[in-house]
Amino acid sequence: MAAFSPSQVTLNANAPTAGAGAPLIASEQVNLHYGSAHALKNISLTLGERLVTAFIGPSGCGKSTFLRCFNRMNDLIDSVRITGSIKIGGHDIYSPDVDVIELRKRIGMVFQRSNPFPKSIYDNITYGLKLHGMKSRSDLDAAVEQSLRAAALWDEVKDRLHTSALGLSGGQQQRLCIARAVAIKPEILLMDEPASALDPIATSKIEELIIELKREFTIVIVTHNMQQAARISDQTAFFYLGELVEFDSTQKIFTNPGKKQTEDYVTGRFG
Repeated sequence: MAAFSPSQVTLNANAPTAGAGAPLIASEQVNLHYGSAHALKNISLTLGERLVTAFIGPSGCGKSTFLRCFNRMNDLIDSVRITGSIKIGGHDIYSPDVDVIELRKRIGMVFQRSNPFPKSIYDNITYGLKLHGMKSRSDLDAAVEQSLRAAALWDEVKDRLHTSALGLSGGQQQRLCIARAVAIKPEILLMDEPASALDPIATSKIEELIIELKREFTIVIVTHNMQQAARISDQTAFFYLGELVEFDSTQKIFTNPGKKQTEDYVTGRFG
């Protein structure tokens, strides 16, 4: 990582202080093991509603693993064992009576690399809607337009909705994946390095989109890009070796962190 000082970081000018949003996601003493490997260690934090929270830290520090706890994607790995609790809206999502399919409907996810289905742009958006029972063509048409507008993509693709999504540019494909995620109207959007494979112009569009989307959604993003975290997030959590080192408002993390380890990371002294 190239070194830079906090004075070189452009902070999100519209960011409220940490905790300004009503609490929505709360983890308490979360531990996760991959077999004998202890990947997450006693993670406790509370994320506010309709805020952007950035998870930062070096590769292998547990930030993506913790992100995937929120929609229980780690359940798909046989060797995983999780203890502690994660509550969304006050409900423990690891309770035995939780319907994981319904949980994932409430929590959309966008991955590091765009993964459009090998279908038309229209069918990419309507796929999840049809799975959840929407059948009316007029309702589907309206949802497609609304979702693509929300992803700032409508004007670019409105005349080719029935052509393959694989013909879009990388940045457009990623925005299509965001449109697909928001189409089913989740409460929360998880983003695992959504711009890491994109050029600076496409990255800028994704960042502008994230700031716009937080009007409706609670967003949690994993990023290696310190400038990006500073530009778009309201809260930042710094992870290291499976531990949560520090969690606070983004402004405090980048200008006056409470831990020297945090300061060393955000200024590029290691990582």
